[in-house]
Amino acid sequence: MTDPIDPTAAPSGPGCADCESADPQGWWFHLRRCAACGHVGCCDSSPGQHARAHAAQPGHSVVRSYEPGEEWFYDFATDETYASGPDLAPPLARPADQPAPGPRGRVPWNWTTLLH
Repeated sequence: MTDPIDPTAAPSGPGCADCESADPQGWWFHLRRCAACGHVGCCDSSPGQHARAHAAQPGHSVVRSYEPGEEWFYDFATDETYASGPDLAPPLARPADQPAPGPRGRVPWNWTTLLH
C-alpha cells in the first residue's frame, strides 16, 4: 500500500458522502472507505464513482470495502487489492439494514442499466 493509513479515522457516515451532498442526491451500488481519512464514497460500478474521485487526492489512494463481511483493501495508485490490512475504527461497514444498492428510496427502477 502506497499511501498512509490512519486506523483512528472514523468513517464519514453510513453512505457515500458525495451522493448524500449532491443536488439531487445520488445513489450507490457498493461503498468504499478511505483508509487515510474515513471518507465514504461509492464504488467504480456506481454512477458517481466518488471513491475513485476522492482517491485522486494526494495521500488518499487506499480504500477498504465498506460492505458487510468484506475486509479487503484496494490501492487506486497501484491497482492492487490486499486481502487484509490494519484494523480501522468502527463501524467497519454500512449498516446491515441498508440495502445495496442504496440508499433505500433513491435507487431507480432501472439501476442495473446505469452501472459502469
